[in-house]
Amino acid sequence: MKCLLKYQWVKLPRACLPQGKGLLGCWARLAARAAFRKGEAHYCGYTNPVKPGVWSGGIVGLKSILGMKNRGKALQILDSLQKWGYIAYNLDPTTKKLEYTIRDWVLRCSGEGCMNGTVYATDGYGFLCLPRSIPDRLAKQGYIFDEADAWMDLWCHTVWQDPRNIFSFLAPTVQYGSYGAALTLETLGQRWGWEKTKVWRFFQKHGDAFSLYRLPSSCGCLVFNRLYPTGTEVSLPDRTEIERIIADIRILAGNTHIQGTEHIRLNKMILWYSRTLVSHMGGNPENIGKENRVAVSGHILRAYISLCWNCKNCREDCEEIRDTVLSIYRNTIRGPCARSLNKAKENFYEQSGKQCQQSTLRTAGTPDFSPI
Repeated sequence: MKCLLKYQWVKLPRACLPQGKGLLGCWARLAARAAFRKGEAHYCGYTNPVKPGVWSGGIVGLKSILGMKNRGKALQILDSLQKWGYIAYNLDPTTKKLEYTIRDWVLRCSGEGCMNGTVYATDGYGFLCLPRSIPDRLAKQGYIFDEADAWMDLWCHTVWQDPRNIFSFLAPTVQYGSYGAALTLETLGQRWGWEKTKVWRFFQKHGDAFSLYRLPSSCGCLVFNRLYPTGTEVSLPDRTEIERIIADIRILAGNTHIQGTEHIRLNKMILWYSRTLVSHMGGNPENIGKENRVAVSGHILRAYISLCWNCKNCREDCEEIRDTVLSIYRNTIRGPCARSLNKAKENFYEQSGKQCQQSTLRTAGTPDFSPI
């Protein structure tokens, strides 16, 4: 399914979970092991009823999911996730039974079931549906992101074939809100609580997942998601295609006055004119970024016109116009100005004769256009 900005969730394959430190990385690993349908879960000889988004087991299983050896650190992560409202968990001190529930569970689409029919998906099979608003909870509170948090933040804001972002038809694109198609390292650093150089090093390290394309001037950059499951083979665009699309968007904008910096103006133009540009492509993503995509006329430097609309009856038309103009002059000009009227009349006759002669040559097959 197309992952448009209007949808409140985005797909994440269970085989592509983020690595490294971070609350959202731990949350993704916990969500990947939660039940995807109602049933019974078997753990260490116990049978526990579960429903979608719930995991039931023990401390050993929790440490295995999080990839940790310390029991106290694993419980500390659960406390932090519960504090931020991502999960709710319960630990029975008597039976040592632990159960956690994913609060932001997407019921509409939670991945495919595993082949053996259990309620838990096998490791690395199927995909999760992540709510786009998960990282916003941390960003609004000024939380300093870790590496896995930033990775999840980019993934949760990926769009694919969204009509309001022409670049999302080339490859899955990271976009923050309606005016966030073009990003800057400064804005990402402010969101994550990082310096600009740290943001740059992050993209250098995770270039296998997120490709960074710098835009001309101070317009910012585009970020493409290389690992997003689109169902079809997608190749990343080259810089020539991106610059050509930006040029087409500027042509569509014309002389429209858009306030703000160059980066803000480009984001607004992408939002306003992407749908028009996609319609010019016929809605086919393969036509985007190709030559002859939009029929755009060049700049008109000189105009050539014919004074007579009907060259066959050129003389009659010119004489009729001439008599009308002269009658107006006769009715409005009196006194000393009458002398100049005769001179203007002679010049008018002379000029009309030349124009009629040129029109006659054009009808005879000899083009003679005069630039104005």
